[in-house]
Amino acid sequence: MNSRLQRVLISSAAIAGLVAIVHFAYTRPGYFTDATYIAGLLLLQVVVVGVWHYEKMFFGLLLFIFVWAGTGLPYGSAGTSARWLVLAVAAFAGLVRWMRSYRQHFQVFDLVALICASTALFSVVVSTLPQMALLKAFSLFLLFLYGATGARLAVLGREDSFINGLVACCEISVYLTSILYFVFGYPFFGNTNSLGAVMGVLVSPVLIWASSVAGPGFLRRRRILALFLSWALLYFSVSRAGIVAAVFSSAILCIVSRRRNLLMGAGLVLLLLFATAQVLMPEGSDALLTTVRSSVLYKGREREGLFGSRKTPWQRTMAVIDEHPWFGSGFGTSDIGTDGRRVSASAVETNEEAGREHGSSYLALVEWVGLLGVLPFAFLFALLLQRIAATFAWLYKTADLNHCAIPLALVLTSGLVHGFFEDWIVAVGYYLTVLFWSFAFIFMCVAPRSSARAVQTTRFWSGGLASSPGVVALRR
Repeated sequence: MNSRLQRVLISSAAIAGLVAIVHFAYTRPGYFTDATYIAGLLLLQVVVVGVWHYEKMFFGLLLFIFVWAGTGLPYGSAGTSARWLVLAVAAFAGLVRWMRSYRQHFQVFDLVALICASTALFSVVVSTLPQMALLKAFSLFLLFLYGATGARLAVLGREDSFINGLVACCEISVYLTSILYFVFGYPFFGNTNSLGAVMGVLVSPVLIWASSVAGPGFLRRRRILALFLSWALLYFSVSRAGIVAAVFSSAILCIVSRRRNLLMGAGLVLLLLFATAQVLMPEGSDALLTTVRSSVLYKGREREGLFGSRKTPWQRTMAVIDEHPWFGSGFGTSDIGTDGRRVSASAVETNEEAGREHGSSYLALVEWVGLLGVLPFAFLFALLLQRIAATFAWLYKTADLNHCAIPLALVLTSGLVHGFFEDWIVAVGYYLTVLFWSFAFIFMCVAPRSSARAVQTTRFWSGGLASSPGVVALRR
């Protein structure tokens, strides 16, 4: 009876809504010829459908909206405004569904995240742009709330399909990005730092894990090809932070999974290729080394040293910290320098009119909330690092790469390393930030403790499950 009444109410509401839309279109037709209103109506419909199928759809919808707003997709300016609406719906709908589910519990990590969000809100008091600081702090609260509820609902209980979907998205994104950059010369991710961040923090760590767990045959060869393409895109981006993050996570994986031969083999192959090139094309090899040294290592600033491109933003950030040491300049807002002009800080793409680069996520955080306000954030990062270290210790003991927490741990490790050189970890408007913190909250739930949870690594695009190579049964 209840289900029948529910169907009747839903049908009645749908008919009433349709009648209202027809009446509105007849009385005010101008609204239905405006592209902005039409886009808003379509977005509203997509959000309603996403909430209806929250666990299966909303995680992907949220990431798509943020990627849409932060890349070269058409109508990106519309996505810039829409992402905050979608994030708010994701957070509060996730909270309602989480409290109604059987998983009504939170962890210490969630409590510390709430304290961090409260600290960011309190920093609004000292900001010279309180409205901007309030909006940025509230967006951080929404992101943490979504990570603690909605992101976990999207993964818990369906870890195998989530990880396989993640691997598939990374493969497809590598192929499409390679075509856009190498064939058409289209900068889809905008500046090269964003390309390096995506490849170094997300794609490369996931693909090296996926290549390691894949069985022999076409599946492994395809994933290795995608991995090499991600490395080529990393080199093309000339992003030292992305390269360092990818190399660090790859080395960690090879060491803790007791596959040091893989690491040594990759180094020997590179040395062999370099030696062969030196013999066959000595002039070309010297030119390549000169290019790598100038463009990648020194960013064209050899006279200033290895960190020449970072010295200026670091010095300016330290100057602001010296001026506001204890309570900071306000979350997400920054003192631009000696001219007294204050503007909001941006995420990864920066310019003198819209913001200022800090050169490090952690320095930016200290500048925004001060030495006192950064303490809960430090505790939050410490909890995350402790669980990552415990996961790698478990992997070292078991040498079992099939746990669903391993690729998440690699992505988080790469992100934490990358954050030393780029200021994006707490910049909520950046799509990689949303992915990083969603993964962090998910990881704190699925990280191995006493028992293992393995993940199926299926042959997407070619069919087959348990009978196919590269498939590991799900163990609980």
